[in-house]
Amino acid sequence: MDFNLTEERQMLQDSLRRFLRDKYDTETRNKIIDSETGFSGEIWQEMAELGVIGALFSEDDGGFGGAGFDIATVFEELGRAGVVEPILDTALLAGGLIAEIGNDTQKGMVEQIIAGEIHLALAHGEPGSRYDLSRVTTTASEVDGTIVLNGRKSVVSNGGTAGHLIVSARETGDAQDPDGISLFLVPPDTQGLLITSSQLIGGGHSAEIILDDVHIPAEARLGPKGKAFPALEHQVSRATVALCAEALGAMETAMALTIEYLGQRKQFGRPIGSFQALQHRTADLLIELEQARSITILAAGHLQDARDIRERHVSAAKHLIGRIGRQISEESIQMHGGIAMTQEYALAHFAKRIVMIDHKLGDTDHHMERFIALGAA
Repeated sequence: MDFNLTEERQMLQDSLRRFLRDKYDTETRNKIIDSETGFSGEIWQEMAELGVIGALFSEDDGGFGGAGFDIATVFEELGRAGVVEPILDTALLAGGLIAEIGNDTQKGMVEQIIAGEIHLALAHGEPGSRYDLSRVTTTASEVDGTIVLNGRKSVVSNGGTAGHLIVSARETGDAQDPDGISLFLVPPDTQGLLITSSQLIGGGHSAEIILDDVHIPAEARLGPKGKAFPALEHQVSRATVALCAEALGAMETAMALTIEYLGQRKQFGRPIGSFQALQHRTADLLIELEQARSITILAAGHLQDARDIRERHVSAAKHLIGRIGRQISEESIQMHGGIAMTQEYALAHFAKRIVMIDHKLGDTDHHMERFIALGAA
């Protein structure tokens, strides 16, 4: 396996890094986080024009990438800059599902996604589901040729500002059964839909969604009836690799800030970075960072493999990234001291972002259990 970036990916990485270096400083990020929507429409559109969103879709879907290394390249740079725009929610999760199982009419939305014209959100998690992807209690019933949705979705990233929601609901089977789950495209202004949005700790917004006799046409279903789970699991795997790459980029920035601070902060007349104890701690973190890079590359390289192989590598990566991310966040804050906890200093955002990534799409404990279960299956 060749770990070097292709010429096209190198150009994408360089362009995105330059753009974010010029556009995304700490003050700008804090203003975006405190805004009503939790993202910048201007920066979103500029990233779309730069080809960032198109890099996450294959040529067949109107993009120019879509492979694991394309995803990792984009999201490592987004993590390095601390970007909070909902690219993962719109492009990878919701957009990826439309591209994979949508009909020709529904796939027309992909062009709008790539152009940065619309936002989407996947409404899948529920109050009692935790990280179990197949646990869906929201129901979908056919009544007089229409679909009626009832249930509740929780912590729906970008749910309050999305132009369309992709809602998972059960048409057959028990609450834990992978079979019987369908996905539906639902406009947010549909009668019976109650959306309550709130700010997330690590940036961005999420929503609590109540579906009370929500009527939608049968044509709103994505893919065959009750057969959406394989596509859902596939796109969540791609999004999990993206989160690993984002955390890797954020860890790189946290380490760079820490090393810079250790070289500037003086005690007893010399930089504290010259003290052997702090040098050892920094060296240990740099070793852990390289492990995080290796596991992310490995997971990205196996996204096209058979389901069992793919899922084991994804869970292994998410587990290790969560453990290393927490270690780097805690150590970076400790070596900085009190300044690391202030919102005006960049490290505070990166530390929160890294920790919150561990809790999205499955934390370290969940993925360790899942890795073991996949190996035993």
